[in-house]
Amino acid sequence: MIEVKLHDIGEGMTQADVLTFFVKPGDTVKPDEPLVEVQTDKMTAEIPAPYAGVIKEIKVEVGQTVPVGTTLFLLETDSSGISTVNKPAAPNDLMERTASASEYNQAPISKSFRIMAAPFTRRIARDAGVDIEEIKGTGPAGRITDEDVYRFIDKEKQPEPEKAHELKLEKQEAKPTKTEKTPVTTIPFRGRRRQIGKKMSQSLLTIPHCTHFEEVDVTQIIGLRETWKRSNQNISATALFIKAISIALMDFTIFNARLNEQEETIELIKEHHIGIATDTEDGLIVPVIHNVEAKSLKEIHASLKELTKKAQENELSMKEMTGSSFTISNVGPLGGSIGATPIINQPEVGLISFHKTKKRPVVNDKEEIVIRSMMNISMSFDHRVADGATAVAFTNRLTQLLEEPNLLMLELI
Repeated sequence: MIEVKLHDIGEGMTQADVLTFFVKPGDTVKPDEPLVEVQTDKMTAEIPAPYAGVIKEIKVEVGQTVPVGTTLFLLETDSSGISTVNKPAAPNDLMERTASASEYNQAPISKSFRIMAAPFTRRIARDAGVDIEEIKGTGPAGRITDEDVYRFIDKEKQPEPEKAHELKLEKQEAKPTKTEKTPVTTIPFRGRRRQIGKKMSQSLLTIPHCTHFEEVDVTQIIGLRETWKRSNQNISATALFIKAISIALMDFTIFNARLNEQEETIELIKEHHIGIATDTEDGLIVPVIHNVEAKSLKEIHASLKELTKKAQENELSMKEMTGSSFTISNVGPLGGSIGATPIINQPEVGLISFHKTKKRPVVNDKEEIVIRSMMNISMSFDHRVADGATAVAFTNRLTQLLEEPNLLMLELI
C-alpha cells in the first residue's frame, strides 16, 4: 500500500486547499495520471499518481486545507505497478503542472470522470452548484468551455412556464412581515483569497513598512510612445517603467535584495527579477519577468503581455511565478489616481505602485504655467534594510529616467 502525499510544489509553500477529486475509491489509475486538484497561494495544480494501482481510500475532503506531507490517498499496487516500466515520477515531475486545458484533457481516468474541462471551468461549475457531467461541451472533441457552463447556469435559472406562473402568484400573495430577517449573503474565504490574506498579514506583521510618495511628469514618455506607435512599434508604458526601475536598481542595489533574518544577512541580488502584481478573477497573482537587466524594451513588452495573458487564464508555470527580487503594481489603468501604501511582497525589500496619469497645470522652471501629464508613484520599503533618504534617492533617480526618456535611452546603448 502506497501513501500519496501532498508534495512541496513551490518556494515557501506550506499548505494547499483541496479543490476537486478526479478519482474515487476503486478506480484504477496509471502512473502520472491526475488524482486531485489543489490550490496554493500561487497556482492551481494537479497531484499525479506516482505508480499504477487502485485507489483504496481518500484521506482528505474537498475544501479542506492540508499541510505539505499530508497523506491524500492510499494506493494499492502490485509488483507490476512498481516495476521499472512504471517507475514513480521524478521529484521535479511532482511539482504539479499548472491547470492548462491542453494538459487537463489528458486527465480522464474512470467513466464517471471522463469530462474534458479545464480546472478553472470546473471551478465555475462547482461554485455555482452545477454538476459538470450534465453539461454538453461545444469545444474541440466535446470539451466543456467556460461559456458552456455559464449558458447552463442561465438556463437553470429560468423556471418552466408552469413553475414561473406559480412563482408569480406566490410573489403576489407573499406579504413581508416585520419578523422577517434580511438573509446574509456569504462567499467562501478559501483558496487563493485566503492564501493572499495570510501572506499580506505576515508581511505587515513582520516588515516595518515605510511608504514614500512622489509625482512624476510623464509627458515626454507619452510623446515618445506616440512616436513609436506611428512607426508601428507599440511599447507599453509599464514596460518602460520596468526598464527604468531596473536601471535605478543598478545604482541602489539595496532595494534588489532579500533579508535573511535567520542568517542575519541582507542578500544583494545581481539579477533583476521583477514581479508584476496582476489582478485576476481568483485574486492577486505576481508573475515574474526574469533577468530584466539583460532584456530590451521589446522583450520586456512581449514578456509582460504573455505573462498577463497566462495569469488571466490560470496557465502560469511555477518558474513564471517565483524568484522575484522586486515588485511593481501599475494601478493606473484601474483608475487609481492619488496614491496607496502597497504591501511588500515578502521577503523582498521594496515595491512601487504607479498610479493614474492626469493632466494638470504645473509651474515649469521658467515660472510658466503649463499643462503636463503627471503621475503619482508610491514606494513601500523595508525600514530594517533601508532608510528614508535612500528611498528618496532611489525614486529621484527613477523620476529622472521617466521625466527625461533620452537619459533612459542612453542607458540602453
